[in-house]
Amino acid sequence: MADSTCDLTDEIIEKYNIGIAPLTISINGKENRDKIDIKADDFYAILDNLEESPTTSMPNPSEYLKIIDQAIADGCTEILCICMSSGTSGSYQSAELAKESFFEDHPDSSIKIHVVDSRSMSQGSGWLILKTAMLRDKGFSFDELVHFNETFKRNVKHFLCVDDLNHLIRSGRLTNASALIGRILKIKPIMSMRNGKGAIVAKERGLKGVLNHYVREFTLRNDWDITDFIIIGYTSERAIAETLLEKIRQETEFTGEIFIMQMGVAVGTHVGLGAVSMFFIEQGHKRDGLLINEIHAITEKKNEFMKKIKKKQ
Repeated sequence: MADSTCDLTDEIIEKYNIGIAPLTISINGKENRDKIDIKADDFYAILDNLEESPTTSMPNPSEYLKIIDQAIADGCTEILCICMSSGTSGSYQSAELAKESFFEDHPDSSIKIHVVDSRSMSQGSGWLILKTAMLRDKGFSFDELVHFNETFKRNVKHFLCVDDLNHLIRSGRLTNASALIGRILKIKPIMSMRNGKGAIVAKERGLKGVLNHYVREFTLRNDWDITDFIIIGYTSERAIAETLLEKIRQETEFTGEIFIMQMGVAVGTHVGLGAVSMFFIEQGHKRDGLLINEIHAITEKKNEFMKKIKKKQ
């Protein structure tokens, strides 16, 4: 299960039986459940004309408990929950409270529940969820899936470019220093995740520069063993995502699947119109500030994981 900021498509959620706990978006005083009471296209059509900035709130623990109860009723004995970064939302804490509440009410239960703080935003956590579902269907055990998530979650590479930083600044999803740099330079900022929060990591002039940056950095950073699919996200301009997809096909050696998925209302509230993102797994040694012993640990765990993959195939 996951929260609605994973921004996976309805088809994927249904195919892999993923339970979704919706965030709530307050629009002009009305509470809306993400992807249930309001759809992304309808929201983006009115966003620039709203009198007040919309706000979001994390899923209530009861939303997670509903999913847990339904999963158990359906015969599940192991539940893996992957949440957006605890550095940007209380969603992870809410899921942990739901887990604690469940075991307080069922102290003798043999059900396994593990909650992952993905350290990711939007389809970054979505990447982990989709990969986990694929591995589950290949026969990976619950413990192996937990191990995979906790090992590689900090290697999910985010690229996000927004047209207007104001949405991120108002919501606190962007650090003050990064926001100041973006405002002064008046160029297109490229964001990624640092310590579980969004930060500007590069700057480019124009959309062409942004897409070139994405493709160049993907070629340098991508872990070709683990990344068997890429997710490209967008808010209101699908054509930009399609252009990026074509660039990847034409300018890199990547032959895996490339998904284009729209960012939902909860994420769109903070990133605004015209945003485009990209997600994949980067190599451990490419991560900023990674210590040598951490590099070795990730390399060893990666080798273990690849051996398991080969056995399952």
